Amino acid sequence: MAADRTSRIRLLLAEDQGMMRGALALLLGMEEDLEVVAQVAAGDAIVDAALTHRPDVALLDIELPGRSGLDAAADLHDQVPECRVLILTTFGRPGYLRRAMEAGAAGFLVKDGPVEELADAVRRVLSGETVIDPALAAAALAAGPNPLTRRERDALGAAADGATVADIAGALHLSESTVRNHLSAAIGKTGTRNRTEALREARRQGWL
Repeated sequence: MAADRTSRIRLLLAEDQGMMRGALALLLGMEEDLEVVAQVAAGDAIVDAALTHRPDVALLDIELPGRSGLDAAADLHDQVPECRVLILTTFGRPGYLRRAMEAGAAGFLVKDGPVEELADAVRRVLSGETVIDPALAAAALAAGPNPLTRRERDALGAAADGATVADIAGALHLSESTVRNHLSAAIGKTGTRNRTEALREARRQGWL
């Protein structure tokens, strides 16, 4: 006998690839105790959708248009604290896992697992557990903490798309000399030769 509608676990699904989003929604909806109540394709739509639909669990991809799933996870933690967050991503990077936990996420899984495992993870995080892909957890422990400070991450992130030091300084409300110091420190910590390489390496490690 199917579960009563009012007893189902309400899910919000954030995934920018339409085919993947539709497939996940269909497969999760086949579980008698799960119901997908909202689907969004952009990170900056997550909080509004959660405030409107009040999901029990939000399944968030990381790399989304508008705003990353990690940033949205932190916003959900503050604005919709009753909603548990489960990060579901193709990018199983140790740095992403650490940032997800810092943002208040209750779980982190890569997308190549079976849907039954994902459904079980949803139930577990709702019950209060923290669910993390075991291989990724081991990799995160081996990798150590993110070496970049918040300001160094901000400066590197703002350096994308060829922004000048003056552009970055204006965007971050810092002096140009301070921006240069942050970028220089980030280049040193990533073991790279310039800010373009530093940005690429920081993203590869999941530090941004």
